[in-house]
Amino acid sequence: MADYAKDVLVEPEWLEQHLNDDTIRIVEVDENPALYKEAHIPGAIGFDWRLDLQDQVKRDFLGPEDFGTLLGRRGVSNDHQVILYGDRNNWFAAYTYWYLKYYGHGNVKLLNGPRERWIAEGRPTTADVPDYPAAAFTAKPGDESIRAKRDEVLAALQDSHQLVDVRSPQEYSGELIAMPGYESEGAQRAGHIPGAKSIPWAQAVKEDGTFKSAAELRDLYGGKGVLTGEPIIAYCRIGERSAHTWFVLHELLGQQDVKNYDGSWTEWGNLVNVPIEKG
Repeated sequence: MADYAKDVLVEPEWLEQHLNDDTIRIVEVDENPALYKEAHIPGAIGFDWRLDLQDQVKRDFLGPEDFGTLLGRRGVSNDHQVILYGDRNNWFAAYTYWYLKYYGHGNVKLLNGPRERWIAEGRPTTADVPDYPAAAFTAKPGDESIRAKRDEVLAALQDSHQLVDVRSPQEYSGELIAMPGYESEGAQRAGHIPGAKSIPWAQAVKEDGTFKSAAELRDLYGGKGVLTGEPIIAYCRIGERSAHTWFVLHELLGQQDVKNYDGSWTEWGNLVNVPIEKG
């Protein structure tokens, strides 16, 4: 498909033909979780990213045991192929894809295009919530080769790394401390990590939310000097938009050493005595 490095996308036509395939589990993860209740792909499981995918005490995502329990309770086993989609051009669907990869589930793909594309094309939807039998899902230890933490980001300022800020230009420059409506997930300081290149996540998709071709993506990121073979760390506000960019760089373009800094600006902009640039 479009000369991508890995077979990690499915088209709506294929998914519609496999709605009754019990070897797959379709999962919708939206920035606005209320959308799932209104309408979703038949058979799709809905995850609320705030309540289901985040630890409710500490600011972090679920540990492996809790993550495995969540998926197993909702009917997803290690043997299922997981197909992900959501709103906002698959922000949190891509985040959940990265999350599954982090915990060792390799049999996962992303729908090429968001829920809006599925609905606009007149494909079937329902408000019925599936009730799958409980399954066994065992999460493996986290794959640290795809996750960056703050100490590694700080060290990267002295090493040969490519830092990619995928937020809006206004967030990157420091004009905005957070996107309007997301102030609760903002930081005390505005700006960007020194040396980071500004490549907003949305530049990787077309107007309908489908991904640009591999050639177009290589032009985009290569033109900004990112595809040099050096380790890449992507970040955004809380890690969901940067997971989308991680997906593009690691899965679609086949860059080997790419990490998502999921702490992102909410963490960095609140740390004491770390460098920040503006402009």
